[in-house]
Amino acid sequence: RLDGKFVELLQTVLCSPKCPEQIQVLCAAILREMSPCNDLILSCDEIQDTKLLSLVSSVLLAQENKKAEVSAVGQRIVKVLERRLPEGQSARYLLPVLSNVISLSPESLTEEQTNVVSKKMADWLRYASIQQGVAQPSGGFFSSPRTRQPGPVTEVDGAIATDFFTVLSVGQYYTQDQWLNVQAFSMLRNWLLCYGGKGLKTPNSDDKSGMDRSVMSMVSTTSTSSRLLPPKDRLREKAFEYCQRLIEQSNRRPLKKDDGDLQKACLIEAVTIMDIICKQDSSYVYRAVSFLKILHGRICGDATYARALVPIAQFFLNHSKMASVDSDAIYKHLFTDIPAQLFHNPSLAFEFVQFCKDNSQLFTETSSIFRQSFPNLFKFLAWNSPPLISEFVDLLPFLLDAGTAIEIFHLLLDLPCLTAALDIQLRSTALPTSEKAASDPAVKPATCLEAFRHPLCKTMFQYLLRTKSAPEDAPERLIPLRQLLGSVASNPRVMQCAETVPVLLELFFRVVAEFADGPLINQLVVLLLQRSDQLYEIPAFKDDVYRVLSSQLVMLCKLHPALIVELSKEILEFSGTVSNIQNKEAIFTHMVWAIGEYMSVSYDKRCTVEQINRFFETLEAMLFEITQLRPLASTPSYAPRAISVLMATLTKLAARSQDLIPRVSMFLSKMRTFVQSPAVTSVYCEEDLEEILIRATELMNLLKMPSVAQFVFTPPVGVASTRFQREVNDSLPFALRIVTRLLEPAPGFIPG
Repeated sequence: RLDGKFVELLQTVLCSPKCPEQIQVLCAAILREMSPCNDLILSCDEIQDTKLLSLVSSVLLAQENKKAEVSAVGQRIVKVLERRLPEGQSARYLLPVLSNVISLSPESLTEEQTNVVSKKMADWLRYASIQQGVAQPSGGFFSSPRTRQPGPVTEVDGAIATDFFTVLSVGQYYTQDQWLNVQAFSMLRNWLLCYGGKGLKTPNSDDKSGMDRSVMSMVSTTSTSSRLLPPKDRLREKAFEYCQRLIEQSNRRPLKKDDGDLQKACLIEAVTIMDIICKQDSSYVYRAVSFLKILHGRICGDATYARALVPIAQFFLNHSKMASVDSDAIYKHLFTDIPAQLFHNPSLAFEFVQFCKDNSQLFTETSSIFRQSFPNLFKFLAWNSPPLISEFVDLLPFLLDAGTAIEIFHLLLDLPCLTAALDIQLRSTALPTSEKAASDPAVKPATCLEAFRHPLCKTMFQYLLRTKSAPEDAPERLIPLRQLLGSVASNPRVMQCAETVPVLLELFFRVVAEFADGPLINQLVVLLLQRSDQLYEIPAFKDDVYRVLSSQLVMLCKLHPALIVELSKEILEFSGTVSNIQNKEAIFTHMVWAIGEYMSVSYDKRCTVEQINRFFETLEAMLFEITQLRPLASTPSYAPRAISVLMATLTKLAARSQDLIPRVSMFLSKMRTFVQSPAVTSVYCEEDLEEILIRATELMNLLKMPSVAQFVFTPPVGVASTRFQREVNDSLPFALRIVTRLLEPAPGFIPG
């Protein structure tokens, strides 16, 4: 906070014509830092000097985006630009301010004002001097009053420029109009997006007049008809010629590396601007299509130009239908080669995934290449997982359908393995040629790098690093590879990737639930149970995946309850394995709960007493196995939740096949002995044992009234919509306690 008087002095000094420029710049910087400032009395209305107008405008635009301030600045800038500037004044100080104005509030300029600027920009782009600027005299003692005549500007390869000046033209010094040329190009894209599409178009904007012009011509000669065009149409014409010239200049071999980087950046911008122009005036499409086809053929084999392929693909995605051009080869190259070779380029990865995200709807409607290439797209995520996770959250739903769901499920679970494989691929590529010789098939590989080149492991790596969907291949082939990649599991990049998998898995199941039918759900449940044994060995990763899979298992069962009957063999095998309670308690517990909930004729008429009995016997054996008393030293500890769910499920099954009630009741009655055994109390905490005993008592009491038990545990599907039944379903322990109080009333309890 600064004193009001001091703020007033800062503004006075800033606007003083006698103040040195450095002090003015400093005052403006301080005022910007203080923004928003309530004591501001600055105004740009009467300022004539362009440098001062630029400084004052920068302060006004920093005031919390106040529309009135932005509009006032915009009006003043345009007013200064439309008149002839005095000697020594330059518009180059005003264009950055104007660019800021249209970013903050495009509506602050009227159509008449935008026409004024469009006319100026067309001239700045097309008619800048092609002679180099003159060095400013230093004013020293030895400076000569005679100045050397400036030479012509050159191209990036050193050749003398024979066409008009662009941002890629090279000179030792630059003139004011050349600086305006560069600034006009830098703000051209935003200007066209804000104002280029408004106003009148050319009379023949929807015909194919563009086909009559030579697509190889870099520029068209300035004609009287061009000058008679409306300002916005004329700007589009000059901008299109400018972009064509830039693309021609990008084909020259630069003398300096920095010029090469600038070439690529300008090429991307030029293609993007041509796309915008073609959206606004379709007569340019036919000229641009042939031009960009040639450009694509020239640069597609050069990895250094990979980022330019994205806007080219965007152009053809937007316009190939109108031009009747088959652009599948362009998409195929983009989706096949680029992710496989350049997944490790972070800026390209972001731009590529953003391109896919922006066009996902269009791709799914027009091209199968997009969905077929999802294994390649996931390489970007595997290598750049934290920055790209939000983009893939938006992208994943467009990649999923009934044909890709299973393969994407496997791919998500193997995503950390993919990261590890990509790391090994990069390291293998960097090895000297002498070390890249094929390994002896008879010798087992000792390291991951050796395995990458080993004939026995090569096909596994190829499948994991595939560039397109391969639903017919068996993912089981990756089981040995997951073990082999164990040495890379602690790699920080692999660990980061593993953290993104649970988020995408949850999204995967939410999306699949919208279109999955019974057979697909059955397939997913079988794979879920199988893959729980086949995960990359990262403990935290496995725990997170088990948590997600267990909750989604319940969702799948709710969507298709008949799967309990249809997959009885697989479910019995899983729920009858004791090790699953120890290693995969969350999945096991939710699977057992689903058996108790949906193994009922209410959900599937095919459910028979024999099937109920078979499930009962399997789960009874499991409960017996984990609750039988052993010598103190060998009593294992199982999750109390698993014991409680097993007891509840056995009770539910007995309520539906009442011949089983005596067996369950006898088993539940023995739980008191179990929880009081010294061998058990030594491995379970007191609270857990108390909860187990309470649940066993509640279930026994419920079974004393078989008809009530059947209603509580197996309500008719239609009844589940009543308020009472919803409460029972939502809170079974509450229902059990009510029954217990009815059977064993506490002192002073009066029913009714």
